Amino acid sequence: MNTTAAITAIGHYLPEDRLTNADLEKMVDTSDEWIRTRTGVSERRILRDPDKATAFMASEAANELLDKRGITADEIDLIILATASPDMPFPATACLVQAEIGATNAWGFDLLSACSGFLFALNVGSQFVASGKHQKVLVIGSDAMSRITDYTDRTTCVLFGDGAGAVLLEPDSEGYGLLDSVAYIDGKGAPFLHMKAGGSLRPATHETVDNRWHFVSQVGRQVFKHAVVGMADAAAEIMERNGLEGDDVRFLVPHQANLRIIDATTRRMGIEPEKVTLNIERYGNTTTATIPLCLHDWEADLKRGDNLVLAAFGGGFSWGASYVKWAYDGAPNAERVRMNAEGVSEEA
Repeated sequence: MNTTAAITAIGHYLPEDRLTNADLEKMVDTSDEWIRTRTGVSERRILRDPDKATAFMASEAANELLDKRGITADEIDLIILATASPDMPFPATACLVQAEIGATNAWGFDLLSACSGFLFALNVGSQFVASGKHQKVLVIGSDAMSRITDYTDRTTCVLFGDGAGAVLLEPDSEGYGLLDSVAYIDGKGAPFLHMKAGGSLRPATHETVDNRWHFVSQVGRQVFKHAVVGMADAAAEIMERNGLEGDDVRFLVPHQANLRIIDATTRRMGIEPEKVTLNIERYGNTTTATIPLCLHDWEADLKRGDNLVLAAFGGGFSWGASYVKWAYDGAPNAERVRMNAEGVSEEA
């Protein structure tokens, strides 16, 4: 059987501070009811410390993963860091994480594809494992979205939160892991979801700062219209390609952009609502971190052989879906993770 890349451990990090809908009611013209009915968000986590950002959260998630897997950082071959909010334009945030966790034998890079970033990074990382090039690839989604959110814009500030999630990819020869994926981009969507300044086209000036062009900007109706179709179509395509029916899927793990978009995707796939992983109410849209945070939150419910469909839509436009066959039983400790990942019976 061909070698695939299996997820063998998960780590996460969430800041302690919460920004509730009640807090936002005091900041902009909005209400708890308006936010919940249109987005599904009740609160989101915010990284307040000005000396910590995306790399810090990614490192915390990575360290938790290493502890759970029972390995050291110097065993990591590659770090792929998906983010829309790097600490700085360069060096890559992956370099900062590599130094922080002590992954002295790893190389790495950032992957920027907005909310689809983690899904795309997972696809890229799996190729290094499946080819035999690397044995342990760390894929992280981390975003400090509060740093690029305009808290005077009620259409966007209600959506985003901060957080990080990480997964470890290792070789599998028994048919588990990432088995298929589809991915798409359409640059015509760029005007509808973007950050106007901060790159080489419009570097920082008094004009860009005064016009608040260094914050996330989106045309909500256009994004919603394309996201509903894109994410649902990609999820349906990955099911059709692999002969999966709704009953065959243990969980849909969708990007947590908007509850209405997730509902539309669920209906298109023909699966029951209880099969959908949701944490948007508690965390908001953490961009690249949403999917790995969902995997972390539902890890205890996952069993070896469960079929998962991961789906995302983001700026670019970018979107896609992946089919993952889970490799181990939900594990409360590093030893069980190790045993399941290596195919060792607990009775041995």
